Amino acid sequence: MRPPAEPPRGGRRPCAGNLLARTRDWVRSSPGTHIWLLVIGITSLVIASASEGMGQFLVHRTSSNIHQLNEHPLPSLLISGFWIERPSSFLLYVVLFELLHANVERWTGTVRWLLTVGGAHIAATLASQELVLLAIEGHQLPRSMTHVVDIGVSYGLAAAAGVLTYRLRPPWRHVYLAAVLIFFGIPLLTGATFTDFGHAIALTMGFAAWPLTPAATEGLLPEEEHGRDRAGPAEEPPPGRDPDSRQER
Repeated sequence: MRPPAEPPRGGRRPCAGNLLARTRDWVRSSPGTHIWLLVIGITSLVIASASEGMGQFLVHRTSSNIHQLNEHPLPSLLISGFWIERPSSFLLYVVLFELLHANVERWTGTVRWLLTVGGAHIAATLASQELVLLAIEGHQLPRSMTHVVDIGVSYGLAAAAGVLTYRLRPPWRHVYLAAVLIFFGIPLLTGATFTDFGHAIALTMGFAAWPLTPAATEGLLPEEEHGRDRAGPAEEPPPGRDPDSRQER
């Protein structure tokens, strides 16, 4: 007969193990977010360790500006989303990714999350650079703006911020929505740059991504989802009734 296991001392090991398990589960539930963060961390280290001239070359070479879009359209659209211009702001992006991207990816699933934020990044980039091109042709901006640095992850973050609106319960949803609109709306209304214009497009695409959310696929309205959660699990259908038969809206 085996002697009883010795109880843990001090309670530290179970807490540490529990925290590690929760962290592992969190990362596994949002793999796309954390792979993206890992790549950004690597590219930030590259810029931080490079000389000033090499760093400038890299951010210009990986930009999705007019010049790069004409020369290398697909690579510039994709690669520009994995670089940030100031490596010192990486920790801020870690916090934003965990708050926005990770929560949206866990809720909607990796594929739908990627379709939303990836599509918003591409659409906002193309639309904002088209605005720059029109301003250059109208002699409102210098031709040097064709080589402007246009890298970063903010368009994807703006789209995730829009989707996350549907995940929150009222009245917090309304408070959050007002804060998001103020945050992105004030720069747009007060001397907007092409980046502010891109943020507005990405945020709008996030709002428009409601059909990709789990609640929408079940035919629920945004305000009905949390009511369903409070009501508890759905009852089993009576025998002989097809559980998949639902009344169409």
